[in-house]
Amino acid sequence: MRTPPVLRRLPIPTEDSFTSRLRSAAVTARVGLWLGVCFAVAFVTGVLSHYAQLDHQPVPLPTRPVWGYQVTQGLHVVAGTAAVPLLLVKLWTVFPRLFQAVPRRAGELVRAVLERGSIAVLVAAAVFELATGVANVAQWYVWDFSFRSAHYAVAWVATGALLLHVAVKLPVVRAVLTADVDDTTHDRPGAVRPGPLTRRGLLRVTWLAAGVVTVAAAAGTVPALRRLAVLAPRDLAGGGIPINRTAREAGVVGAAAAESYRCVVTAGSRQVVLSRQQLLALPQRTATLPIACVEGWSASGSWTGVRMRDLLDLVGAPAGKEVRVSSLQSPHDTVLPASFADDPKTLLALALDGDPLSLDHGFPARLIAPDRPGVEQVKWVARIEVLS
Repeated sequence: MRTPPVLRRLPIPTEDSFTSRLRSAAVTARVGLWLGVCFAVAFVTGVLSHYAQLDHQPVPLPTRPVWGYQVTQGLHVVAGTAAVPLLLVKLWTVFPRLFQAVPRRAGELVRAVLERGSIAVLVAAAVFELATGVANVAQWYVWDFSFRSAHYAVAWVATGALLLHVAVKLPVVRAVLTADVDDTTHDRPGAVRPGPLTRRGLLRVTWLAAGVVTVAAAAGTVPALRRLAVLAPRDLAGGGIPINRTAREAGVVGAAAAESYRCVVTAGSRQVVLSRQQLLALPQRTATLPIACVEGWSASGSWTGVRMRDLLDLVGAPAGKEVRVSSLQSPHDTVLPASFADDPKTLLALALDGDPLSLDHGFPARLIAPDRPGVEQVKWVARIEVLS
């Protein structure tokens, strides 16, 4: 098959085809430094979030401070969002390296293949993490796989590839970071054309872009700024606490609103069955606790209901036992570590901010516990089971 004339006339780019002085190691290293910081923060907080969602934690996380998960997950989304413009700028600055000539000597060729292969893995993993993370914040799921499992697994791949990349490039990174940003010692020979901005100007624009997208995603955690959270819009129809999944979406409207609703509390052979009215007749407690979601938003509310420990006492459950809390939404449940089940602030909530729960906030009863992921704060509670 003959190559079309138009394609034959197109020049094949080489590394020297990119002449802008902005595509320099000096810019790459400075953007890469902050990108690495963002990835480190996102990785550590992501691992904590994944661990917090395990059904059985070998070492249970603490129940205090009550806002611990709110802070770590907020940092996770802030770091991940800020990394998006940083990654785009870094990839732009190193793009000419894609067209480097392939070495001919066997030893140099092997090293080049290994280095470029590791970079390909790093870029692919980083793009996957940031793209799926941003989509998750917006609740835009265009894939069939489990976001949580895939995001967690690829995070380890990205982190390993990043550490390898840093180890290989450390001498150059150290040299350019200790020199002036306009130093040309490590520039490519062909990078001689001034850009539309200075290097400092490009860096300032990059920091500004990172700040803008961070505010657009993280403002959902600050009630007064929620209108700015264009990257993380949330339904506030139920009050000051955003709603991720409505009762209609969960398919529980009929069961939750029915007069026949009952909450079953069980420990071994002992069982208590309670209607909402019977739950309301029990001693009521109030706790101010945040809900913090894996998408990064968080909000605090004043929750009123029955202490989980008081419900467990009804069936003679001893302290120090894990508890499974199940929802009318099937299948959806969570396992409370013993320290959370026994904590005086863990409630089977019946009211929010002085008003009965709405259907979308978990009516007739929902779980609220300190320092727990929002996805584990089960709504429309149907069963509380003490595990042996």
